[in-house]
Amino acid sequence: MMVYDYEHFMKDVYRKTGINLSFYKEAQMKRRLTSLYEKKGYADFKGFFQALDKDTQLLNEFLDRMTINVTEFYRNEKRWAVLQEKIFPRLLAQNDRLKIWSAACSTGEEPYTIAMVLSNYLPLSEISIRATDIDENAIAKAKLGVYPERSLNEVPDIIKQKYFSKDGDFHSVSPQIKSRVSFKKHNLLADRYESNHDLIVCRNVMIYFTEEAKEEIYHNFSSALRPGGVLFVGSTEQIFNPAKYGLETEDTFFYRKK
Repeated sequence: MMVYDYEHFMKDVYRKTGINLSFYKEAQMKRRLTSLYEKKGYADFKGFFQALDKDTQLLNEFLDRMTINVTEFYRNEKRWAVLQEKIFPRLLAQNDRLKIWSAACSTGEEPYTIAMVLSNYLPLSEISIRATDIDENAIAKAKLGVYPERSLNEVPDIIKQKYFSKDGDFHSVSPQIKSRVSFKKHNLLADRYESNHDLIVCRNVMIYFTEEAKEEIYHNFSSALRPGGVLFVGSTEQIFNPAKYGLETEDTFFYRKK
């Protein structure tokens, strides 16, 4: 008789969620998952997967345990207010169909936030956002659109009611918002950049790169913007010499291409 082991569990999880557990260190992941299923009262991976397959709340808890990339919706809320009140009105005055890229989007909170903010100005049917990350597991989780309570700490109540549904301790992004974002794998240091973007958002990832890599990426972002387009960076990533990249400061952490 065939024994259902961790290999089988990985295949079943991949089939159900698109998340590839083989990307994680096996000993560490097995330890973490064994601890989870024992805590929940299951004896082995087979029983645990059978439960995951039927119980949405347990599946969401499992997915939350998998998440290595931790971010939030509306992270640094005041910056999103600047995007809504200053940047989008100017961009939309020039072009009512914006080309938007959320680069290094992690588990999807950022591109979904962009769509929610832009929905104040445009019907959702006119919003299209390309979101990319190098981590296929992060992309798989982003596509699922299910998040723990802590990810929604800064979401305004009106947006929470409009674009999320609650299931136990987790929140799902509405299908209307999910349909406006397309996710793809992309390596900022190796892959081609599309051109003529109105807005590129890349926040809280440049801190992980060397100075040389940062310079290369900022040059590439600048080339990928149309004149007047905007690069929106994270709160620890101020560009001190934007002119070097053909950019000028439009607001704190927002840079306009000359």
